Formats: sequence, C-alpha cells, structure tokens
Amino acid sequence: MSASPDDDIEASKAPLIEHLSELRSRLIWSLWGLAGAMIVCFVFAKHIFDLLTDPLRGALLARGMEPMLIYTALHEKFFTDLRLSLFGGFFLAFPLIAMQVYKFVAPGLYRNERGAFWPFLVATPVLFFSGACLVYFFVAPLAFGFFLDYGTTGAEEGVQTSTEFLGKVREYLDLMMTFILAFGICFQLPVLLTLLGRAGLVTSEGLGRTRKYAVVGIAAAAAILTPPDPLSQLGLAIPVYGLYELSILLVRLAERRAAEREAELDEELGLGPEDAKDPAE
Repeated sequence: MSASPDDDIEASKAPLIEHLSELRSRLIWSLWGLAGAMIVCFVFAKHIFDLLTDPLRGALLARGMEPMLIYTALHEKFFTDLRLSLFGGFFLAFPLIAMQVYKFVAPGLYRNERGAFWPFLVATPVLFFSGACLVYFFVAPLAFGFFLDYGTTGAEEGVQTSTEFLGKVREYLDLMMTFILAFGICFQLPVLLTLLGRAGLVTSEGLGRTRKYAVVGIAAAAAILTPPDPLSQLGLAIPVYGLYELSILLVRLAERRAAEREAELDEELGLGPEDAKDPAE
C-alpha cells in the first residue's frame, strides 16, 4: 500500500520540529551567554568607557586641552552604560555564539566540511579584532587630532570668537563604536569571499576582473562608514583593498586544492582525462 500525500506531510513534520527545537536551544544558549556578558560589562562599564575614550583623551592632552565629555540629560549616562554593556557583551559572548551556530549547522555538514569550517570560525574574531586595533591605535587618534586642530581656534590666531571642543558622551561613543564596527565588519571580507569561492559562487579569475569595481565599492563604503575626513577614509579603504587582494589569493588556493582533490578522486576511480564528462552534455 503506497503512502498518501498526507502521510508524507506528517512524516516531514518530525525533522522540521527537531530542527526548530535545536534552533530554539541554540538561541537560548546564545541569549543567556549574551545576558551574562552584558552583566559583567555593566559592572565594569566605567573601565570600558575609559578604554574607548583613551584615543580622544590622548589627542586632547597632546593639545593642552582638558579631557572632558559632558552629558545633558539625567538618564543619558545610565543608558550609555547599557549600550556599552551590550557592545562589550557581544564581544565577550561571541565565542559562545559562534560555537552555538557551529553546533546548529554541523550535523548537516560532511566531516571534511566540518574541518574546513573551523578556520573561518577562528579567522572571524581575529580579523574583527585586527580591524578594531587598527581603529583604536592608528585611525582614531589621527582622525580626532585632525578634527580638533580644525575646529579649535583661539584669540592668538587672530579671530574675534574662539571655539573650543566640548563633546557629548553619547555622540563620541556613537562615533567610536561605529568606527570599530565598520572596520571590524569590513575586515571580514576575506572570510566572506573565501566562503563564496568554496561554494562556487565566485572565482579568483572573476574577482580579478572586477578589481576596478571593487575599488569603487570600497571607496564608497569608506566614505559612508567613516567620518568625512581623508585620514579615516584612507585608513579604511587601503587595508580593505589589501584584504580584497588577499581574498583573491585565498580563493585561488581553495580552487587549486579542490582541483587536486578531484584529480585524486579520478585517479582512485581509474578515470583518465578522456573519461571526463563533457560539460555540454
């Protein structure tokens, strides 16, 4: 007796429910990890604040200015600490979140695919941290110095009305966190393109041919994601273009390894070049 369509639908419900249950479990673990990390970061919010404001503090002290930021609403500092907790908590919880993502997708991968997934899992935080360090130690101090020198004037410079920087806590942290996120995300370019290359969606030859369009796209992204000063834009555009060239090499390496594995498989099966199937067939 053949199964009816209703029986097939009922049989397919079990795997779907299992997948949804697994997804729910992984989401709960990720949210609990994020919540715990946020609590820890809220306790140390002052230290995180001092860490994020250090580039500005150094630029102000170098120019003989008082390192001070203000807030203009009673609740602004509290909600600023909450945002810092979310920002820092995501960094602390990222290894747990990434592990939960891996555990969710791992059952659907072959053993060799699981092994290939680990380098990307490790490279993602490393590249993000590299982008954040570039901002913190190089780009941000140069950008802040540029804006302070441009916007601050005194009576000795022959102007009737002097101007002085008086920054707000929220505006500065918005700028700094946007800086870090923009650089960290853009530094994921090698991971993204290499994954697309392994999936066969892009090729090293195709990436090489579209290099000029990539330059335009990188320049546009740098103009949108960074403040409107040349130092910040060049500080993002130049490293990201270097990562694009690195991505081409990584995709080419992945293609070479795939071709070697295919040749080894053909050799094991006793197939020669004349046995290869014509793509037109």
